[in-house]
Amino acid sequence: MAETRKMRVLIADDHAVVREGFRNLLEAEPDIEVVGEATNGEEAVQKTEEIEPDIVLMDITMPGVNGLEATYQIRKKNPDVKILVLTMHEGDEYFFKFLDAGASGYFIKGGSSSELIAALRVVWQGDVFLYPTMAKKLLSDYLQRVRQGSDKETYDGLTNREREVLKLIAEGHTNQEIATLLVLSVATVQTHRAHIMAKLGLRSPTELVKYALRRGFITLDT
Repeated sequence: MAETRKMRVLIADDHAVVREGFRNLLEAEPDIEVVGEATNGEEAVQKTEEIEPDIVLMDITMPGVNGLEATYQIRKKNPDVKILVLTMHEGDEYFFKFLDAGASGYFIKGGSSSELIAALRVVWQGDVFLYPTMAKKLLSDYLQRVRQGSDKETYDGLTNREREVLKLIAEGHTNQEIATLLVLSVATVQTHRAHIMAKLGLRSPTELVKYALRRGFITLDT
């Protein structure tokens, strides 16, 4: 049987002790390989081009080019590379800016080691990871701003089953978990996901989560 390919991670943080800590943590996992480190956003963009990691573990606050600008640049040049953002603060003002920039996850540095590993695996699978406590705090304000605007999106064209799948995807469930919950095959869930994305004109899991937040289909309390 062929060996499963490891997840290749680039760590971008301007503190050497933080990078060392993350490297030691990640390299203890059999399915993760740390392929490089960057001390600022500009270096993160450059090394992403050279190394082509699967995921960049991206700190927000770095000298020169910060994490947000680096995320924009990486996603523009390397759309297949996923970004898991690191922040010290819950309720960070950059939360939705990073989602708009194409980040696939947002992790609080105060989270546990096991939560970080789980977040990386969620992102690697193509899903979106939102640190729960922060997402809850930001949701109310975000929905209020959306209601004040002209939100003309509709999901009337979705079937009842597709709406169920949409809600579960937005809550962070993997295809396998959704298949188990709805007693479906994984292939059927993948088909529903493709139909949902096509009908709603969405291009990524991040856009799907933002859509569900805007429409108020999820509260992220679960």
